[in-house]
Order: sequence, then C-alpha cells, then structure tokens
Amino acid sequence: MRTAKQTASTEALPRTRAAIYARVSSKEQEIEGYSIPAQLRLLEEYAEAKGFMVLRRFVDVETAKRAGRANFGEMVRWLKAHSTSRVILVEKTDRLYRNLRDWVTIDELDVEIHLVKEGEVLCSDSRSSEKFMHGIKVLMAKNYIEVLSEEVKKGMLEKAEQGIWPTGAPLGYRNVGDATGKRIIEPDPEVAQLVTSMFQWYAVGNISLLDLTKKAQQAGFSYTSGKPVPKSTIHEVLRNPLYMGVIEWKGERYRGIHQPLVTRELWQRVQDILDGRHTSKLRRAKHDFAFSRLITCGHCGYSVVGEIKKKRYIYYRCTRYKGECNEPYVREEVLEEKFTALLGRLTFDSEVLDWIRNALQQSHADERREHEAAIQRLRTEYDRLQNRIHGAYIDKLDGIINTVLYENMAAEWKTEQDRIVHDIDLHQCADRSYLEEGALLIELARNAQRLFEKQEAREKRRLLNFLVSNCIWGNGELSVTLRQPFDLIARTADVGTQKKAAGEDSSGLFENWLPGPDSNQRPIG
Repeated sequence: MRTAKQTASTEALPRTRAAIYARVSSKEQEIEGYSIPAQLRLLEEYAEAKGFMVLRRFVDVETAKRAGRANFGEMVRWLKAHSTSRVILVEKTDRLYRNLRDWVTIDELDVEIHLVKEGEVLCSDSRSSEKFMHGIKVLMAKNYIEVLSEEVKKGMLEKAEQGIWPTGAPLGYRNVGDATGKRIIEPDPEVAQLVTSMFQWYAVGNISLLDLTKKAQQAGFSYTSGKPVPKSTIHEVLRNPLYMGVIEWKGERYRGIHQPLVTRELWQRVQDILDGRHTSKLRRAKHDFAFSRLITCGHCGYSVVGEIKKKRYIYYRCTRYKGECNEPYVREEVLEEKFTALLGRLTFDSEVLDWIRNALQQSHADERREHEAAIQRLRTEYDRLQNRIHGAYIDKLDGIINTVLYENMAAEWKTEQDRIVHDIDLHQCADRSYLEEGALLIELARNAQRLFEKQEAREKRRLLNFLVSNCIWGNGELSVTLRQPFDLIARTADVGTQKKAAGEDSSGLFENWLPGPDSNQRPIG
C-alpha cells in the first residue's frame, strides 16, 4: 500500500469530500470514553492536514464479528448515493472490518481508504502486493476476533466449573457482584417464589403445561419488559437443572454455588411428569385401550374413545364434542375382528411371495437406474468444481488473482464438493438398502395378522399405526386405508388369490406393481 509520502498527488486535491468511520467493540469502551473520542480527534486532525472536507461521520459501538453493523451499513448506503465522495478515513484496518463480507462490500464501492495510524492509503490504483498485504491484515483482524471469542468461551467454561452461572441470570434470578467482584446470581425477590410455586403446581400431576402457563401468567410471571412468559419458556424453566442447584454447560453438569429454588426431589418429580413416566404407567394400567387415538367417528369426525363397563367389558364411543351423536357404542371385540380381517388381506402363500419378490426385483432395476443417473450428474458437477479450483490456482500463479481471493474461492468450492460426496453416498446407500427394506416390509405384511392376534393392547396399536391410516367407524362398519406399500401388497395378494381360485395364469399379476392408474384413476407406483 502507498505510504503518506507516496500520496502527494492525493494530498494536492483541494477539499476532497470524505467520510469518517470509527468503531469500538463494546458498550464498556464507549462508557470509558477513550476510544471513540480519540479516533474522531485523530481522523479530524488528519482530514484538516490533508485538506479533506468531512461530510459525514459514522460511529459504531458493537462487535464486528458478524456483518451487519448499523452505521457501517448506513455508511455503505451513503457512499453509494454520493458518487462524488470516494474517500473513507479510518484509524486502522481492524476498525473498519473484521470479517470477510465487510471487506468485499467496501472493495466493491471502489473508494480510497486512508488507514491513518498505519500511514497507508488503499485505492484501485494500488499495486497487487499492497492489496495482498491489506488482505493479510483483514485475515489477522478476523483471526483476532475468533481468538477473542475462544477466550470468552474458555472464561465461561471456567466459571461453570467453579459453580458460577456464566451468562445473564435466568428467570427467577438476578445478577449481582460478590465480595471478590465476581458476577454471580441470586434469587430475584420479585419472582423467585413464583418459580418455586410453578414446580410445586406441576408436580401434583393434574395440570397441563398450557394450564400451568395460564396460571403463572395470572400470578404475574412475566419478563422485565412486562411481556408474559410463553409456554415454551416455562417448559425450559421446568427442564433447567439450574433451579435445583446444578449448572449444565456444554453437555456437562457442575454443582452450582447459587441458592437453589427447588429441591432435587421436586425437580426430578417434575421431570418424571414431563417425560410421562408416572402418568403413562397409570394410563397403561387402567386405560391403555388397543384402539385409543386410532379411530374417528364417521358422523362427527371426532375421536372414538374406549370405556370400561361393569369393570370388564371395553366399549368404544364417539367423544361427542359437538353434542349428541347417533353412533352407538361398539364392543372392542367387534373392532378387533374387523382389524383382523383387514390384516388377513396381507396374508399370502409362497407362490404369491415369489411373485412379489420378482416384482420387487424388477422395481429395483428402475430404482437403480435412477440412482446411477443421479450419481453421474453429481460426479459431473464435482469435476466441474474441480476444474474451477484448478483454473483459479493457475490464475493465482500468474498473478491474476491474489492468494486470499483464491483461498476463499477454493474453500467455497471444496465445501460444495463435500456436499456432493455426501449426496453420492446417500444414493449409493439407498440403492443397497432398497431390496433389504423391501424384503422386511414383505415379511411384516405376510405375518401381520398373526402378530396382531398375539400382541397385547399397546403393541396392537403400534402395529396398526404402522400399517393403516384414516380409520373411520360409522353405521356399524369400519373403513380403513392401508398405508403404502401395504395397500399395493394387499391388491397383489387379492389378485393372486382370485386368479388361483379361477384357475387362471398368474402372469398378469405384476401389473399391480407397475406404474399406472389405480381404481380411482390416480397414478400409483
């Protein structure tokens, strides 16, 4: 980059229009009052000495780890709108940007940058070696903020290991300083008792999370802004072991030095209820019906639920949320008989099994061709990116582009290549597992009726949830839709049974497995 001595022609320009940019990385630096005033004073004196007319001053007091600083963005918009102002005065490189995106943004403006403390000027006429050194400084500034971030993370981990909550106080606590000056947390006298009460209310086991949220909000549980705390946040509070005296940080747990708001036993009881351990045991013992949450009423569209009559008979009825419903009660045995008959459609003999396996092999050939075509497209794209990387490397050797630009472009293309390799692996795995998964589904379908008859209520429901959907009970009839591919297997088994009973040739059986319209004239396959 050009030094101040090398920019005599620039200095000779009378009253060149310029913008000043100053930045500090934290609110504390602004309060201490040494950084921003010092930068502005230095830049104003430099502008006066060089004969610049300062039209705007932009100041940011925030981190530059991420792009999007408020006044930085305002300065970029201002420079785009004022083509006669092409000079930026800034203290040094890391004041202007510490991330690559901001560097590219400024570079595209085609402005002259005066790095006053570094005694350098960067513009479109600067030599490539000067621009290269500037790029090195940008990367060093970026590395500095990353190292700083790592040090902050290390400090937070160290605090957690000492039993001190590392960040801002969670709901129910407040940040205070101890005798040594360390920032710790203590119960907030305004809301701590309410947090304790929330655990106690929920631990009874007869209140939902939504009802608990409403109750807490009515009791005044809110953020400092006055906004009510939502259900999701209350769920996080109930799950946080901090309230029983344990700090969970980066997957590890440490004994906290703060005062707990609940006992360990109360906290664990709440976790059991959230996990459904206690309530689910009661439900299995007394109300775990085989077809719960599986059937809807054909008249109302609401759920059909089970009830025990005379302490031994199980009946199902509509919940009648709309009021009266004319659908009568139905015995569980009737529903079980209907489901057993349905699953019987999936039962087939060894001859039909051979047909289905043969059809699966034919289907796999098409599937394999699709995967191979996709893999070939991905490999072509991979090779195209590799050629780009090679071409950019030649440009770097020839001095057409600098090393920093090459490394950034190459890193982006290599990341895309990694994604392509991952996609290729997925296609190859899918191709290998197609036949294996198909064989397992066929075996499950063939034995579904036998498995259903032998299972307990909960396992019956799990099997049905996997095999069927849209179960509707109305007018004494059960309407059920088999999930794919079991509907296709059932149709194939039906056709095989019909052809066998009629003494017909089974060669047309594979038509059920080939793409074409189903009974509703919709494409299948």
